[in-house]
Amino acid sequence: MTGRHHIAVLLLPGVLPLEFGIATQIFATDPHYELTVCADTEAGRVPGRGFAITVTAGLEALDEADTVIIPGYDDIDTAPSAELLAALQAAHARGARLVSICTAAFTLAAAGLLDGRPATTHWRLAERLRQRYPLVKVLPNQLYVDDGDILTSAGVTAGIDLCLHLILTDRGAAAANTRARDLVAPPRRRGGQAQFVEQLRPEASGDELAPLRQWMLDNLAKPMTIDDLAERAHMSRRTLIRRFRKETGTPPMAWLTDARIDRARELLEATTVPIEQIGRLTGLGAPASLRAAFHRHLDTSPQEYRSLFRHKDEKVDA
Repeated sequence: MTGRHHIAVLLLPGVLPLEFGIATQIFATDPHYELTVCADTEAGRVPGRGFAITVTAGLEALDEADTVIIPGYDDIDTAPSAELLAALQAAHARGARLVSICTAAFTLAAAGLLDGRPATTHWRLAERLRQRYPLVKVLPNQLYVDDGDILTSAGVTAGIDLCLHLILTDRGAAAANTRARDLVAPPRRRGGQAQFVEQLRPEASGDELAPLRQWMLDNLAKPMTIDDLAERAHMSRRTLIRRFRKETGTPPMAWLTDARIDRARELLEATTVPIEQIGRLTGLGAPASLRAAFHRHLDTSPQEYRSLFRHKDEKVDA
C-alpha cells in the first residue's frame, strides 16, 4: 500500500461502544492510515448505548474512502436511510472496500451488497440475517469472512481479528503482528475459526417430535440409527426426516451429532472427566472420533476447548 489509506468509520444510531472502539483504536494511531468518523448526517451527535459520539463528517466521507468500516449497532430492525444505502452502493461501485463488524452486516445486506455472497455476523443473529436476506450465504460459525472487497465479522473480539486481518492484507504479517502486540491481542485468528455458540443444535419450532428429541438427549451415549429413531417415533424413515427437518431445520442424525458435541462441551467446561472417556459418555466414540468431530464443527481440539473454557473451581465428575 502506498500513501495513506483513508478509512471512513460509518456510525449508525445505537452504535456499540466496543465495536466503535475497535476500529478507532486499531487505525487512528497508525500513521499509514487516515481515519474519518462519519454518520448519516452532516455533523452532530450519534446516540450510542449509554453515550453519544460527535461526528464532523457526513456521508460525503464515503466518496473518498478506500475502506468503509461500519461498527455494530443495537437496532437492526430500523432500516437505514435510502441515502445511506445509496452512499454504500456508490462507494462499493467505485472500488472501496466495505467492512462490517457484528450487526453491521444487516446494513450491507439491506444495501443488496451481500446478495449471493458469503457473510457472517454474531451467531445469535445469524438466523435472522438469513431469514431477512435469503440471498446472503450466511456462515454463522465463522469469526470473519473475507470475500475480497467486502468483509464481515462476528461481534467484539472477532472485529479485532478482522481489523488485524486488514492490516495483514494491506501491509503484511510483520505490521499486523506489531499492531497485535500493541493491543495485547492474538496476532492472528483465522476467519474460519468457529464462533463458540451456546449450543450447536438448533432450537425447534414445533413440538410433535419433542418427546423423541428429549429421548435422544437422555440417551446420547447409546448407538442410534435413523431406523431406530423412526421406529421410536412410529413413522417411516422418510416421514421422520421430513418432519424433523421441518421442526429443527436439520436432519435427525445431524441434530444428534450437534447434541452430542454440545454435551461433550458441557463435560469439558464443567467437569474433570478425562477426555478419553468423553467420547464414550456422549456417543461420539473413540478419542480420535471425538477429536475429529471437534475439529470439524468447532475448528479446535477437545483439549484446547477445555483449556479455554473449563471452570477452574469446578471439581464435579459426570
